This record gives sequence, C-alpha cells and structure tokens, in this order.
Amino acid sequence: MLVAASKAIYDVDGLNLGLLILRVAVGVIMLAHGYNHIFRGGKIEGTGRWFASLGMNPGILHAWLASLTELGAGALLVLGLFTPVAAAGVVGTMTVALITNHLRNGFFIFRPGEGWEYVGSLICSGLALGAMGPGEWSLDHAADFDWVSGLGAFAITAIVGLGGAALLLIVFWRPQKKD
Repeated sequence: MLVAASKAIYDVDGLNLGLLILRVAVGVIMLAHGYNHIFRGGKIEGTGRWFASLGMNPGILHAWLASLTELGAGALLVLGLFTPVAAAGVVGTMTVALITNHLRNGFFIFRPGEGWEYVGSLICSGLALGAMGPGEWSLDHAADFDWVSGLGAFAITAIVGLGGAALLLIVFWRPQKKD
C-alpha cells in the first residue's frame, strides 16, 4: 500500500514536472518570437513590411497583433495562468505562420524559405497544453482557478486558436498571385 501511494505521488510529480518544462519552453519560445518581431532585425516596422509581403495587410497591424499575442501567450504559459487561452495564442499565431509562410516550403525547417516542422511542433504543443492544462505547479492551480479542464479546455484552445487563425486569414490574407 505504501509503495503504491509513493508511486502515485511520483507519477503526479513527474507529470507536473513535464507540464512545467513544456509550458516554460513553449512560453519562452513565444516570448522570444514576440520580442524579436518588435525589437530585433527590422524591428516592428520591418516585421510589418514582411507580413505585408506575405499578403497580411495592413502589415503593421498584423505585426503588432502577432507580436503582442506571442508576448502575452508566452508570459501566461510561463506562469501557468489562463492556460487554454494562452495555448490558443500559440496555436493561432503559429497556424497563421504555417499557412502564410511555411507550408509551401515543405516539411523541414532547414529548407529554403523554412519548412513547417517548427511551427507544426508549436501548434501541437499548444493543443497538448490546452488539453492537459498547466499542472499543479502553476498560478492557475495556486489560485485554485480550475475554470475549465480536459476536453473543455482543449475545445477552447482549438476553437479560439484555429478558429481565430481561420477568421483572420479569411478576412485579411490576400497573397500575391504567382505568374
């Protein structure tokens, strides 16, 4: 009986550790993405021009929307706060990136133009975090903020993330036609 109880505690701690690692890793990646779009390279103006070249117009608006979503989702994931909504931010921004830029370049990231393996991995990670939740080592858990979990949380992540991406693309994405 004591062995079974200690194994159950170990299993729960292992799950919480895994969720913490996944949340923080994806959160830091998203924070870096948002920061890079705003402050590095061509800064937000360059990001806006790049987005416009992909057919996302007005480019500067979408640069700000994507960058602030990445920063917000990243911070919330690191903290483990409003996890399904944060995960939806990852899913949404990476789905738009997948469709507007990466899908046409094949699978591997090292291909010219960058393939979709990286953004695909982030989309799946976001969906998984939405389904699993933040774990016990999170602000959601510390604040006893268990407003949604399991399939309901997954549904929020998928509908808000994928639905938001689809709506944004339908309304704003106008790629240039290739001759």
